[in-house]
Amino acid sequence: MTDEIPGNDTIHPQRTTTRVALVTGANKGIGLEIARQLAQAGVFVILGARDRGRASAAVADLARQGLAAQAVRIDLDDEASIAAAAASITAEHGRLDILVNNAGIVDAEDGPPGAASPAAVRRIMNTNFVGTLAVTQAMLPLLRNSPAARIVNLSSSLGSLTLNGDPKSPYYSARLIGYNASKAALNMLTVQLAQELRGTPIVVTSVSPGYVKTDLTGHNGFLTAEQGARLPVEHVLRGPDAVSGRFVEASGETPW
Repeated sequence: MTDEIPGNDTIHPQRTTTRVALVTGANKGIGLEIARQLAQAGVFVILGARDRGRASAAVADLARQGLAAQAVRIDLDDEASIAAAAASITAEHGRLDILVNNAGIVDAEDGPPGAASPAAVRRIMNTNFVGTLAVTQAMLPLLRNSPAARIVNLSSSLGSLTLNGDPKSPYYSARLIGYNASKAALNMLTVQLAQELRGTPIVVTSVSPGYVKTDLTGHNGFLTAEQGARLPVEHVLRGPDAVSGRFVEASGETPW
């Protein structure tokens, strides 16, 4: 079951025109900022996280700002939790207008192809790609109930085969076979899902938020989490002009 905002248990977005969003990995970092900015735009946000307590704490933080949200436990490595989250959202809301696949991991044992731990690569792929695929599949029936659903996959320029293969690219030397491959696979999900959903009002986009200072990057980077959340939110909120099957960053289109 979802945890509603304390003292706000009369909110039932399914009875209004309020859009409903699920953001995975939303208890901190870019995910929490995406949730905050969506809530500020009038979207009712469901914060997904592996740790229900941390998600509930994030919901309480948003509530103190007057922002409507709920928490749901969802672990990308636990299909039972994904199914339970989908069932809970179905019972509470009946639809989903926005899915932001933000959750992802890195691994200290990742590295160049000749040195990376295969176990680490497997862990990264299972979470960043297979887990995201499982979440997307579970939420698709809910997204189909929306008049104009949006799916944003949080990718990275490190997932671009073109940039990985270009000696002039700043990403050329960033050889993390597990992480980079997981984001390339996530981009394949965007491409194929966009084609599968062609003719429907569901738009699927890969968004590279940039190099953001979060736990994932060891707080290295050029952007704050608030700044990094702006582009994904912009694409989530795009209207009828939204084009499905794109890979974008702040400067424009990213090559696949």
